[in-house]
Amino acid sequence: MSIAPGSSTRFTGVVLAGGRSSRMGRDKALVEVAGRPLASIAAQALADAGAAEVLVIGGDADALGGLGLAVVADEHPGEGPLGAIITALARAREGIVMVLACDMPAIDRATVTAIVDALAGAPDADVAAPQLGDRLQILTAAYRTRLRPVLEAAFAGGERAPRRALRGSTVVAVDGLDADRLADVDRPADLHRYAQPRTKP
Repeated sequence: MSIAPGSSTRFTGVVLAGGRSSRMGRDKALVEVAGRPLASIAAQALADAGAAEVLVIGGDADALGGLGLAVVADEHPGEGPLGAIITALARAREGIVMVLACDMPAIDRATVTAIVDALAGAPDADVAAPQLGDRLQILTAAYRTRLRPVLEAAFAGGERAPRRALRGSTVVAVDGLDADRLADVDRPADLHRYAQPRTKP
């Protein structure tokens, strides 16, 4: 079986790890699936897809750093994912930033590559995000760093929802992705289906 290559586009990979994990009851970024912390699974998918750098925004810096991850303090702690995305766009070295939530046990190289390449192939677009049904997955998306002033203005105006902050921006919907690869886990019960390593290619 051949393994699809990662993206040829240079990009920064980002894992958002600063959520409160209230429904999980413990830090989701450090929850292990098949012996691997969720934050490490996301970081590995980004690295496998060819990220020039992989940053983790927010979360337990000591614990995540102990996993060998490069942790960046969220400039807006406790303010939700929009602030973390703004932090990521400010710290990234590359012009495209691929953002993943930290709670995706099955995220993989092919999914990341497809999203990054969708944005790279649409120079006028600001964001590329998977579309499942009628909903865009904004927290599994590629952003151009040039979008930062727009998001900062929305944040300064009191907005905290990334979806609403993107109103007026050009978003490419990425269709045809495997919904299982994009699934997240919110509660302990959600982990049961991932108790064994996946065998699906």
